[in-house]
Amino acid sequence: MGLTYKKAGVDIKEGERLVELISPMAKKTGRKEVLKGIGLFGALFSLDTGKYKEPVLVSGTDGVGTKLKIAFLTGRHGTVGIDLVAMCVNDILTSGAEPLFFLDYFATGKLDALKASRVIGGIAKGCRQAGCALTGGETAELPDFYKDGEYDLAGFAVGVVEKSGIIDGSSIKPGDAMIGLASSGLHSNGYSLARKALLEAAGFTLGARPPELAGRSVAAELLTPTKIYVKAYKALAGKVTVKGMAHITGGGMPGNLNRILPANIDAVVEEDSWPVPPVFRLIQRSGDVPDAEMKRTFNMGIGFVVITAPEEAGKALASLKKAGYDSFLIGKTARGSGRVRYK
Repeated sequence: MGLTYKKAGVDIKEGERLVELISPMAKKTGRKEVLKGIGLFGALFSLDTGKYKEPVLVSGTDGVGTKLKIAFLTGRHGTVGIDLVAMCVNDILTSGAEPLFFLDYFATGKLDALKASRVIGGIAKGCRQAGCALTGGETAELPDFYKDGEYDLAGFAVGVVEKSGIIDGSSIKPGDAMIGLASSGLHSNGYSLARKALLEAAGFTLGARPPELAGRSVAAELLTPTKIYVKAYKALAGKVTVKGMAHITGGGMPGNLNRILPANIDAVVEEDSWPVPPVFRLIQRSGDVPDAEMKRTFNMGIGFVVITAPEEAGKALASLKKAGYDSFLIGKTARGSGRVRYK
Protein backbone atom coordinates (compact mmCIF):
# COMPACT_ATOMS: atom_id res chain seq x y z
CA MET A 1 0.00 0.00 0.00
CA GLY A 2 1.27 3.48 -0.89
CA LEU A 3 1.62 6.54 1.27
CA THR A 4 -1.27 7.84 3.35
CA TYR A 5 -1.65 11.03 5.36
CA LYS A 6 -1.29 8.97 8.55
CA LYS A 7 1.95 7.39 7.31
CA ALA A 8 3.18 10.90 6.51
CA GLY A 9 2.60 11.83 10.16
CA VAL A 10 -0.92 13.30 10.35
CA ASP A 11 -3.61 11.24 12.11
CA ILE A 12 -7.02 12.66 11.19
CA LYS A 13 -8.84 10.25 13.52
CA GLU A 14 -6.80 11.45 16.48
CA GLY A 15 -7.85 14.99 15.63
CA GLU A 16 -11.49 13.93 15.53
CA ARG A 17 -11.04 12.24 18.91
CA LEU A 18 -9.70 15.49 20.32
CA VAL A 19 -12.77 17.40 19.15
CA GLU A 20 -14.97 14.86 20.94
CA LEU A 21 -12.95 15.30 24.14
CA ILE A 22 -12.90 19.09 24.20
CA SER A 23 -16.40 19.93 22.99
CA PRO A 24 -17.97 19.38 26.46
CA MET A 25 -15.25 21.56 27.99
CA ALA A 26 -16.01 24.43 25.62
CA LYS A 27 -19.75 24.17 26.30
CA LYS A 28 -19.12 24.80 29.99
CA THR A 29 -17.62 28.21 29.11
CA GLY A 30 -20.66 29.23 27.04
CA ARG A 31 -22.25 32.66 27.08
CA LYS A 32 -25.73 33.45 25.79
CA GLU A 33 -24.22 35.49 22.93
CA VAL A 34 -22.55 32.41 21.41
CA LEU A 35 -24.72 31.20 18.53
CA LYS A 36 -22.36 28.53 17.24
CA GLY A 37 -18.97 27.59 18.58
CA ILE A 38 -16.70 24.60 18.03
CA GLY A 39 -17.49 22.62 14.88
CA LEU A 40 -18.10 25.28 12.25
CA PHE A 41 -15.43 26.97 10.15
CA GLY A 42 -15.98 30.11 12.20
CA ALA A 43 -17.57 30.76 15.59
CA LEU A 44 -20.65 32.98 15.70
CA PHE A 45 -21.01 35.53 18.51
CA SER A 46 -23.94 37.96 18.66
CA LEU A 47 -22.84 41.17 20.40
CA ASP A 48 -25.58 42.56 22.63
CA THR A 49 -25.52 46.11 21.25
CA GLY A 50 -28.40 47.07 23.52
CA LYS A 51 -25.97 47.16 26.45
CA TYR A 52 -23.76 49.80 24.80
CA LYS A 53 -24.20 53.17 23.12
CA GLU A 54 -20.88 52.94 21.31
CA PRO A 55 -19.35 49.49 21.76
CA VAL A 56 -15.64 49.18 21.00
CA LEU A 57 -14.09 45.76 20.47
CA VAL A 58 -10.70 45.16 22.09
CA SER A 59 -8.50 42.29 20.95
CA GLY A 60 -5.30 40.71 22.20
CA THR A 61 -3.09 37.74 21.39
CA ASP A 62 -0.24 36.03 23.22
CA GLY A 63 1.42 32.72 24.05
CA VAL A 64 2.89 30.98 27.08
CA GLY A 65 6.57 31.04 26.11
CA THR A 66 9.20 28.71 27.50
CA LYS A 67 7.08 27.93 30.56
CA LEU A 68 5.91 25.13 28.28
CA LYS A 69 9.34 23.54 28.72
CA ILE A 70 8.47 22.86 32.37
CA ALA A 71 5.22 21.20 31.30
CA PHE A 72 7.15 18.99 28.86
CA LEU A 73 9.75 18.00 31.47
CA THR A 74 7.19 17.19 34.16
CA GLY A 75 4.38 15.79 32.01
CA ARG A 76 1.97 18.18 33.72
CA HIS A 77 -0.19 19.86 31.08
CA GLY A 78 -3.32 20.89 32.95
CA THR A 79 -2.45 24.48 33.88
CA VAL A 80 -0.57 26.05 30.95
CA GLY A 81 -3.93 26.68 29.29
CA ILE A 82 -4.87 28.97 32.18
CA ASP A 83 -1.65 30.88 31.51
CA LEU A 84 -2.62 31.26 27.87
CA VAL A 85 -6.00 32.77 28.68
CA ALA A 86 -4.56 34.99 31.41
CA MET A 87 -1.89 36.49 29.18
CA CYS A 88 -4.54 37.55 26.66
CA VAL A 89 -7.47 38.62 28.83
CA ASN A 90 -5.32 40.56 31.32
CA ASP A 91 -3.99 42.59 28.38
CA ILE A 92 -7.39 43.59 27.01
CA LEU A 93 -8.65 44.19 30.54
CA THR A 94 -6.27 47.15 30.86
CA SER A 95 -8.57 49.09 28.50
CA GLY A 96 -11.56 48.34 30.71
CA ALA A 97 -12.83 45.66 28.33
CA GLU A 98 -15.03 42.77 29.37
CA PRO A 99 -13.62 39.57 27.78
CA LEU A 100 -16.23 38.03 25.49
CA PHE A 101 -14.66 35.07 23.73
CA PHE A 102 -11.38 33.26 23.26
CA LEU A 103 -9.78 31.10 20.57
CA ASP A 104 -6.66 28.96 20.82
CA TYR A 105 -4.03 27.55 18.48
CA PHE A 106 -2.43 24.25 19.49
CA ALA A 107 0.40 22.94 17.30
CA THR A 108 2.40 19.76 17.77
CA GLY A 109 4.48 17.28 15.81
CA LYS A 110 2.38 14.23 16.64
CA LEU A 111 -1.08 14.72 18.09
CA ASP A 112 -1.86 13.00 21.37
CA ALA A 113 -5.55 13.71 21.88
CA LEU A 114 -5.49 12.96 25.61
CA LYS A 115 -2.53 15.29 26.28
CA ALA A 116 -4.02 18.00 24.09
CA SER A 117 -7.36 17.70 25.87
CA ARG A 118 -5.60 18.33 29.20
CA VAL A 119 -4.07 21.50 27.79
CA ILE A 120 -7.39 22.67 26.39
CA GLY A 121 -9.09 21.74 29.64
CA GLY A 122 -6.83 24.35 31.25
CA ILE A 123 -7.85 26.86 28.59
CA ALA A 124 -11.50 26.18 29.38
CA LYS A 125 -10.84 26.65 33.09
CA GLY A 126 -9.12 29.98 32.38
CA CYS A 127 -12.08 31.07 30.27
CA ARG A 128 -14.46 30.28 33.12
CA GLN A 129 -12.32 32.35 35.48
CA ALA A 130 -12.38 35.24 33.00
CA GLY A 131 -16.08 34.89 32.21
CA CYS A 132 -15.48 34.50 28.47
CA ALA A 133 -16.52 31.77 26.07
CA LEU A 134 -14.11 29.35 24.42
CA THR A 135 -15.63 29.52 20.95
CA GLY A 136 -13.09 27.55 18.94
CA GLY A 137 -9.52 27.31 17.78
CA GLU A 138 -7.15 25.33 15.62
CA THR A 139 -5.25 22.11 16.20
CA ALA A 140 -2.30 21.65 13.87
CA GLU A 141 -0.36 18.39 13.54
CA LEU A 142 2.98 19.28 11.97
CA PRO A 143 5.22 16.19 11.65
CA ASP A 144 8.98 16.83 11.74
CA PHE A 145 8.38 20.44 12.84
CA TYR A 146 8.35 19.98 16.64
CA LYS A 147 10.35 17.67 18.89
CA ASP A 148 8.58 14.55 20.09
CA GLY A 149 6.19 15.33 22.93
CA GLU A 150 6.38 19.10 22.48
CA TYR A 151 3.79 21.62 21.35
CA ASP A 152 3.21 25.35 21.14
CA LEU A 153 0.25 27.47 22.15
CA ALA A 154 -1.16 30.79 21.03
CA GLY A 155 -4.35 32.50 22.13
CA PHE A 156 -6.63 35.25 20.90
CA ALA A 157 -9.15 37.15 23.06
CA VAL A 158 -11.85 39.64 22.14
CA GLY A 159 -13.60 41.95 24.59
CA VAL A 160 -15.86 44.98 24.53
CA VAL A 161 -15.87 48.36 26.25
CA GLU A 162 -18.08 51.43 25.99
CA LYS A 163 -16.21 54.05 23.96
CA SER A 164 -16.70 56.66 26.67
CA GLY A 165 -15.39 54.18 29.24
CA ILE A 166 -12.07 53.29 27.58
CA ILE A 167 -9.22 53.40 30.10
CA ASP A 168 -5.99 54.60 28.50
CA GLY A 169 -4.07 56.48 31.21
CA SER A 170 -4.69 59.90 29.66
CA SER A 171 -6.36 61.24 32.84
CA ILE A 172 -3.44 60.31 35.12
CA LYS A 173 -2.12 63.27 37.10
CA PRO A 174 0.79 63.83 39.49
CA GLY A 175 0.03 62.41 42.94
CA ASP A 176 -2.29 59.63 41.80
CA ALA A 177 -2.12 56.37 43.73
CA MET A 178 -0.64 53.19 42.26
CA ILE A 179 -2.16 49.97 43.59
CA GLY A 180 -0.33 46.73 42.89
CA LEU A 181 -2.23 43.45 42.76
CA ALA A 182 -0.25 40.43 43.89
CA SER A 183 0.92 37.94 41.31
CA SER A 184 0.82 34.19 41.90
CA GLY A 185 4.54 33.94 41.13
CA LEU A 186 6.42 34.20 37.84
CA HIS A 187 3.20 34.08 35.80
CA SER A 188 4.43 33.42 32.23
CA ASN A 189 7.49 35.62 31.88
CA GLY A 190 11.22 35.29 32.34
CA TYR A 191 11.31 31.51 32.14
CA SER A 192 14.41 31.37 29.98
CA LEU A 193 16.31 33.17 32.74
CA ALA A 194 14.55 31.26 35.54
CA ARG A 195 15.43 27.89 34.01
CA LYS A 196 19.06 28.92 33.50
CA ALA A 197 19.34 30.14 37.10
CA LEU A 198 17.51 27.32 38.89
CA LEU A 199 18.10 24.24 36.75
CA GLU A 200 21.55 24.98 35.35
CA ALA A 201 23.41 27.48 37.56
CA ALA A 202 22.03 26.16 40.87
CA GLY A 203 21.58 22.59 39.62
CA PHE A 204 18.15 22.07 41.17
CA THR A 205 16.03 19.24 39.86
CA LEU A 206 12.36 19.96 39.21
CA GLY A 207 11.53 17.76 42.19
CA ALA A 208 13.87 19.65 44.54
CA ARG A 209 12.34 21.54 47.46
CA PRO A 210 14.64 24.44 48.37
CA PRO A 211 14.00 25.93 51.83
CA GLU A 212 12.97 29.23 50.23
CA LEU A 213 9.92 27.56 48.66
CA ALA A 214 8.54 26.39 52.01
CA GLY A 215 8.03 22.77 51.03
CA ARG A 216 6.96 23.32 47.42
CA SER A 217 8.90 21.71 44.61
CA VAL A 218 10.62 23.75 41.93
CA ALA A 219 8.23 22.24 39.38
CA ALA A 220 5.13 23.20 41.37
CA GLU A 221 6.39 26.75 41.78
CA LEU A 222 7.27 27.17 38.12
CA LEU A 223 3.94 25.74 36.94
CA THR A 224 1.78 27.95 39.18
CA PRO A 225 -0.82 29.44 36.81
CA THR A 226 -0.92 33.12 35.94
CA LYS A 227 -3.54 35.02 37.93
CA ILE A 228 -6.53 36.38 36.01
CA TYR A 229 -7.61 39.86 37.14
CA VAL A 230 -11.02 40.22 35.48
CA LYS A 231 -12.95 39.87 38.76
CA ALA A 232 -10.58 42.34 40.42
CA TYR A 233 -11.52 45.03 37.92
CA LYS A 234 -15.21 44.19 38.29
CA ALA A 235 -14.81 44.74 42.04
CA LEU A 236 -13.55 48.28 41.33
CA ALA A 237 -15.77 49.32 38.43
CA GLY A 238 -18.43 51.77 39.56
CA LYS A 239 -16.87 52.13 43.02
CA VAL A 240 -13.73 54.12 42.15
CA THR A 241 -12.50 55.97 39.08
CA VAL A 242 -9.82 53.83 37.47
CA LYS A 243 -7.46 56.10 35.53
CA GLY A 244 -5.05 53.50 34.20
CA MET A 245 -4.23 49.81 34.38
CA ALA A 246 -1.11 47.87 33.43
CA HIS A 247 -0.54 44.12 33.06
CA ILE A 248 2.96 43.44 34.40
CA THR A 249 4.44 40.91 32.01
CA GLY A 250 7.80 40.68 30.21
CA GLY A 251 9.73 43.87 30.95
CA GLY A 252 8.47 44.05 34.53
CA MET A 253 7.12 47.33 35.85
CA PRO A 254 9.71 49.44 33.96
CA GLY A 255 8.56 47.99 30.62
CA ASN A 256 4.81 47.99 31.25
CA LEU A 257 3.77 50.81 33.56
CA ASN A 258 5.39 53.30 31.18
CA ARG A 259 2.96 52.20 28.43
CA ILE A 260 0.03 53.93 30.15
CA LEU A 261 1.79 57.06 31.45
CA PRO A 262 1.26 60.49 29.89
CA ALA A 263 4.47 61.95 28.46
CA ASN A 264 4.93 64.33 31.41
CA ILE A 265 4.21 61.85 34.21
CA ASP A 266 6.48 59.35 35.96
CA ALA A 267 5.49 56.33 38.04
CA VAL A 268 7.42 56.38 41.32
CA VAL A 269 7.49 52.86 42.76
CA GLU A 270 8.25 52.50 46.45
CA GLU A 271 10.50 49.52 46.98
CA ASP A 272 9.64 47.23 49.90
CA SER A 273 5.97 48.30 49.76
CA TRP A 274 4.86 44.74 48.99
CA PRO A 275 6.18 41.27 49.86
CA VAL A 276 8.33 39.82 47.08
CA PRO A 277 7.60 36.08 46.70
CA PRO A 278 10.61 33.93 47.70
CA VAL A 279 10.96 32.37 44.22
CA PHE A 280 12.33 35.65 42.87
CA ARG A 281 15.02 35.87 45.55
CA LEU A 282 15.87 32.22 44.87
CA ILE A 283 16.32 32.94 41.17
CA GLN A 284 18.41 36.02 41.89
CA ARG A 285 20.68 34.17 44.29
CA SER A 286 20.97 31.09 42.10
CA GLY A 287 21.95 33.01 38.99
CA ASP A 288 23.66 35.99 40.64
CA VAL A 289 21.19 38.17 38.74
CA PRO A 290 21.56 41.96 39.24
CA ASP A 291 18.64 43.88 40.79
CA ALA A 292 18.00 45.91 37.65
CA GLU A 293 17.85 42.73 35.55
CA MET A 294 15.34 41.16 37.93
CA LYS A 295 13.09 44.22 37.79
CA ARG A 296 13.07 44.44 34.00
CA THR A 297 12.54 40.68 33.53
CA PHE A 298 10.05 39.60 36.21
CA ASN A 299 6.89 40.95 37.83
CA MET A 300 8.56 40.63 41.26
CA GLY A 301 5.24 39.83 42.90
CA ILE A 302 3.00 42.46 41.29
CA GLY A 303 1.01 41.13 38.34
CA PHE A 304 -1.31 44.05 37.67
CA VAL A 305 -1.33 47.75 38.56
CA VAL A 306 -4.35 50.05 38.94
CA ILE A 307 -4.01 53.84 39.13
CA THR A 308 -6.65 55.90 40.95
CA ALA A 309 -6.99 59.32 42.55
CA PRO A 310 -5.25 59.32 45.97
CA GLU A 311 -8.50 59.90 47.87
CA GLU A 312 -9.96 56.72 46.35
CA ALA A 313 -7.03 54.43 47.13
CA GLY A 314 -8.44 53.22 50.45
CA LYS A 315 -11.78 52.30 48.92
CA ALA A 316 -10.02 50.49 46.06
CA LEU A 317 -7.86 48.46 48.44
CA ALA A 318 -10.89 47.51 50.52
CA SER A 319 -12.89 46.47 47.45
CA LEU A 320 -10.05 44.31 46.18
CA LYS A 321 -9.63 42.66 49.57
CA LYS A 322 -13.34 41.87 49.69
CA ALA A 323 -13.05 40.29 46.21
CA GLY A 324 -10.19 38.06 47.41
CA TYR A 325 -7.24 39.89 45.84
CA ASP A 326 -4.15 40.84 47.82
CA SER A 327 -3.20 44.39 46.88
CA PHE A 328 -0.79 47.07 48.07
CA LEU A 329 -0.25 50.80 47.73
CA ILE A 330 3.05 50.64 45.84
CA GLY A 331 3.70 54.28 45.00
CA LYS A 332 2.37 57.35 43.28
CA THR A 333 2.73 59.32 40.09
CA ALA A 334 4.83 62.47 39.79
CA ARG A 335 5.85 65.03 37.21
CA GLY A 336 8.46 63.60 34.90
CA SER A 337 9.00 62.22 31.42
CA GLY A 338 6.90 59.07 31.16
CA ARG A 339 9.22 56.64 32.88
CA VAL A 340 9.22 54.33 35.90
CA ARG A 341 11.40 55.24 38.85
CA TYR A 342 12.13 53.34 42.06
CA LYS A 343 12.78 54.87 45.45
